[in-house]
Amino acid sequence: MTWRIAIVHTTVHRYAQQVHSSYNEARIVPLTLERQLCLEARVEIEPGARPYQYWDYWGTVVNAFDLHTPHAELIVRGRSVVETATPSAPGPGLSWALLAGSAVCDRFSELLAATAYVPSVDDELRGVTESLRSRPTPGDAAWAAAGWVRDRLVYEPGVTDVDTSAAGALAKGRGVCQDFAHLTLALLRTLGIPARYTSGYLHPNPDGVVGQTVQGQGHAWVEWWTGDWVAWDPTHGVPVGERHVVVGRGRDYADVPPLKGIYEGSPAVAHDVTVELTRTG
Repeated sequence: MTWRIAIVHTTVHRYAQQVHSSYNEARIVPLTLERQLCLEARVEIEPGARPYQYWDYWGTVVNAFDLHTPHAELIVRGRSVVETATPSAPGPGLSWALLAGSAVCDRFSELLAATAYVPSVDDELRGVTESLRSRPTPGDAAWAAAGWVRDRLVYEPGVTDVDTSAAGALAKGRGVCQDFAHLTLALLRTLGIPARYTSGYLHPNPDGVVGQTVQGQGHAWVEWWTGDWVAWDPTHGVPVGERHVVVGRGRDYADVPPLKGIYEGSPAVAHDVTVELTRTG
């Protein structure tokens, strides 16, 4: 099955007074992949600026721009149209012995290492991973790890923020998609399974009506490698499919923020984000 989805992602920054200058990076353009084709994409900026585009280290499309016109509001809007499909079924996967070999560890060293968002696990999680390691294959353990996280965390917006680590979310027992992804990554990497954070969009309705615009939001999930890449949405406990649109991948959220930058001037007083998704085919 394939879907065609039109996306409008709007971010509005408002400042207490005029900002004199800023440098910004936007990661809001969907990728073209084996199961996903970006048909159209443009980034609109107010005040007017001409971004230059490049692919970062992780293969994410970045639109970078600077502003030197005084402004009290910054609007960044991404418009895109994407065609998606259900991913191919993964192969049988590697054994524990092959996964632990030097060839895999060297190739995926960055996706096995701890980060600020995905720190080394504590004694409690180490016990969980030891139990998971008793599974017959790494693939079995990965599915079980994602299930453990979904059983342990309750989805609740507002309890965590963009700076919360996997350990912080686990301590609260609550969080959003970013937290589900980070905690799943912590377990997978401790198991020796290469895993990456994926940022994008999710159409909220599995039976999306063609032509109907719905309010969505940015979303995050994980992909792990056990011989093939497997994409899984731990927040909803479902495989990644035609409703998911990939924008970027990396070690954790810090590698793929939708918008980041630095500026000179008064502090920000508001930050509003809206995502509109329309299934067009």
